[in-house]
Amino acid sequence: MPITEVEGRRVKLSHLDRVLWPETGTTKAELLEYYATVAGVLLPHTSGRLASFVRTPDGVDGQRFFQKRPPAGTPDWVKTTERARSSGELMDQVEVNDLATLVWAGNLACVEIHTPQWRAADPDAADRLVLDLDPGPDRTVVDCCRVALDLRERLGADGIAAWAKTSGSKGLHLLAALRGATPDEARAYARTIARELEAAHPDRVVSRMAKADRTGRVFIDWSQNSASKTTAVPYTVRARARPTVSAPLTWDEVAAAEEPGQLDFTIGEMPARLAEVGDPLAALLEPGGASALPG
Repeated sequence: MPITEVEGRRVKLSHLDRVLWPETGTTKAELLEYYATVAGVLLPHTSGRLASFVRTPDGVDGQRFFQKRPPAGTPDWVKTTERARSSGELMDQVEVNDLATLVWAGNLACVEIHTPQWRAADPDAADRLVLDLDPGPDRTVVDCCRVALDLRERLGADGIAAWAKTSGSKGLHLLAALRGATPDEARAYARTIARELEAAHPDRVVSRMAKADRTGRVFIDWSQNSASKTTAVPYTVRARARPTVSAPLTWDEVAAAEEPGQLDFTIGEMPARLAEVGDPLAALLEPGGASALPG
């Protein structure tokens, strides 16, 4: 089993030639190379947050499972933090704070990385707002873009700046930096905004959870702001048929989208994209850039 040194940490690597995405022939080695390449823009979104992973040890066509607890054999240098679950049970979770931890997780076929909208050091404070736009039957990510533009304008009226990224699957995520809010307050605000947009555009927007109501509409999932829920982080790979990425977008790209394929990015395309457009979410991380919820 080869061992590599990453920022002074010894990381054991295994089965680097294992194909994780049969449709494209993409291997674990390529996954690790991708995460090492984008670590500089990904880690600011995972650092200090409790990570949950989607693991696909035998590839995305095989068994997959959601892992919150540190896997057996987790090195002692991997940062873990204890958190009380809703049941009162205490549970450790990994924080992906550095490149070595990111490579270690990727080697375990932790394909997807998800985090909550709060930091481990202050779980009672929501420092992110997320609106998850999911296209219903007969709708696409292009329809999500139209709704995203409406949401951007509505959030802006409350002094909240928003940024967009693809989900890496079918839809879009809108993100905003918050201050002075609890997860319950963020969730309530997101629900109010979603209901407002549904009332204004009932033919193309729905805020209700019932899947039967989503045909021909875009569902605005406001519930991702709940303290117990997590969202795919920017730049994470997704365990889809192809190695697609949850890719940050510019608002010009959102406005110009006409075909779903325009917003479909894989791990092989992201390094060149970063070199060309940089990190569209850089402003989300600026110190002092967070907004307070209205009222």
